[in-house]
Amino acid sequence: MTRYTFPTAVIAIFITVSACGAIAPPPPGEFGPGPRTSAHGLYVVTLLDATELKARRMYTLPVTVVDGKSGEPVQNATIAIAGGMPQHGHGLPTRPRITKSQTGDRYELGGLRFNMGGWWKLELTITTPAGTDTVIFNLQI
Repeated sequence: MTRYTFPTAVIAIFITVSACGAIAPPPPGEFGPGPRTSAHGLYVVTLLDATELKARRMYTLPVTVVDGKSGEPVQNATIAIAGGMPQHGHGLPTRPRITKSQTGDRYELGGLRFNMGGWWKLELTITTPAGTDTVIFNLQI
C-alpha cells in the first residue's frame, strides 16, 4: 500500500455516502405555512403565525383545519406531529403536540422547535370520523 491509498479510500467513501444521502428539496412553491391540502384531499390545513420561524426558539402555533370539500371547520380532530430535516436525516429535536383544541377549526400546536437553519419538513396526520390523512409543510428556517 502506498501512502496515498488510505486518504484516497476515505475521500471515495465520503463521496459515495454524500451522493447516496443527497435529497433535493421540493420546488419553492411547496414551501410555506399553507394553506396545504392533505394527500387525499380530506383536509386543508394552515399554520398560522408561521411566516418568520427562526432556529433555536420554542413555538406554539395556531393551526386551522377545514374540510377539503366543504370548507367547513373540522372539530375534535386527533392530530399527530412528525418531521425533521430530510437532508440531514434527523427528526425534530422536540416532541411537539396539540396542546389545546380551540373553537371551530383552530388547534394549538405547542412545543415546536427547530435547532438549526435549513429545510425542515413538518408532517401532520389528521384523524376524524371522515378518515385519516396527512399534510406536509416544507419550511425554510
